[in-house]
Amino acid sequence: MSDAPFTTYVALGDSFTEGVGDPDPTRPNGLRGWADRVAEQLAVGNPDFRYANLAIRGRLLPQIIAEQVDAALALSPDLVTIYAGGNDMMRPGLDVDAMVAEYDLAIGKLVASGAKVLVFTAYDAGWAPVFRRLRGRTAIYNELVREVVERNGATLVDYWRMDGFADTRMWDVDRLHMSPLGHTRMAANVLNLLAVPHVVDAHVLPARPALTAAEQRRENLHWVRIFLLPWLGRRVRGASSGDGVAAKRPEPAPI
Repeated sequence: MSDAPFTTYVALGDSFTEGVGDPDPTRPNGLRGWADRVAEQLAVGNPDFRYANLAIRGRLLPQIIAEQVDAALALSPDLVTIYAGGNDMMRPGLDVDAMVAEYDLAIGKLVASGAKVLVFTAYDAGWAPVFRRLRGRTAIYNELVREVVERNGATLVDYWRMDGFADTRMWDVDRLHMSPLGHTRMAANVLNLLAVPHVVDAHVLPARPALTAAEQRRENLHWVRIFLLPWLGRRVRGASSGDGVAAKRPEPAPI
C-alpha cells in the first residue's frame, strides 16, 4: 500500500513525459510512459489520488512554459514533474543560458505553489552515435539546471547520472525516446527518489551480445530511414511532431 502524501500529480514536458516509445493503444494518445507508471503506483491505496499529464511531443522549452506551467498551477497539484529543453538542444544557435534563465522563473513559480517539484537533467548520450555531438551542450544545460533546482528548492532527478540506460534495449528504434523497458526503469527511479513503495521492476538486463559490423550497418540505415530523414524533413518545413497533438490527460482524474 502506498503511503505517499500526494493527491494530485501533474506531469509537464515533451515526448519524454508524454510517453513516446512506450505504446499502449488502450490509453490516450496511444501511449503509457514512465509518468503513467509512477501515477499507477501513487494511486495504490490512495482513493483520492488524481493524475494529469500535459506533456506534448516536440514542444520546446518556451512552449512548455507558456502552455503548461500556469495550466498546471490551476489544477492545484501537490506533485509536479517537469523536463524541458531536450528539443531545444537539437536546434542550432541555442542560447543555453537564456533558455535556462526562463526555466528558472518557471520552476520558481511551481515551487512557490507549495507542490513538490521534480526537475530532470538531460541524459548523457555520449555513447550514442550522432547524439554524442550534443554532449558538451547537454553538460552545460545540466549544470545550469542543477543550480536552478538548488536555488528554488526543487528536487533533482539526475538522468545524466542514472545507471542502465547505455543499453540499447532501453531505447526505441529512433534512439531518441526510451523503450517500454526504459520507461519502466525511469518510473522505478522516480518512485525510489520519492521513497514510495512500489512493484515496478527496474529491469537490470543481462549483457547484450555485441552486434556484427553488418548488423550495426543495418540498424544505422534503419534509424536514418525511420527517424533522421523524417526529423530533417520537419525541420525544413518548420513542422513539429506535436502539431495537432493534444495533452493526453488535461484534467486530474483517477488512473
